[in-house]
Amino acid sequence: MGRWTPDARGRLAQAAIELYAERGFEGTTVADIAERAGVTERTFFRHYADKREVLFAGSTAMQDAVLAAIAAAPEDATPLAVAGDGMRAAAALIDSAGGDFPRRRSAVIAANPSLQERELLKLAALATASGGALRARGVPEPAASLAGQAAVGAFHVGFAQWIAGPADATLASHVEQALATLPTLA
Repeated sequence: MGRWTPDARGRLAQAAIELYAERGFEGTTVADIAERAGVTERTFFRHYADKREVLFAGSTAMQDAVLAAIAAAPEDATPLAVAGDGMRAAAALIDSAGGDFPRRRSAVIAANPSLQERELLKLAALATASGGALRARGVPEPAASLAGQAAVGAFHVGFAQWIAGPADATLASHVEQALATLPTLA
């Protein structure tokens, strides 16, 4: 591909996920990814800070969607329902992207302990941010933190079930099932 071929970022992500599946995360270099994508290493670093970031680049957009949904939730909704709206927004964002990148990404992360750690840190940050957004709505502690943690936990469980399930199911349906289970636990 030529230097000015559009969507370098998308090509880099596709090349990375293919190489991670073929060679493993540790066995893949930035140079390998850039070469497969038909760009220079310099171009890679314009789009991603490092090779891990290819897998985690969507975290900010997901958190933004969650926080926007929490802020927009009805004022009379319970903290858990509001936090659940945030997780529904995250699921809808992932579903709207389509493709098999989330499933392939999940397999790469599952095969690498340092990536698993980063994924858990990302989820913890999402739970903390969700709790903060609930506090900004006037939800007191510990309810704000508990609702944020519980909703992110339901998202995590729903995501795992979605990854393990049939490819034609939506993430949103699995997250919805997990969220619906939360009230029955108390």
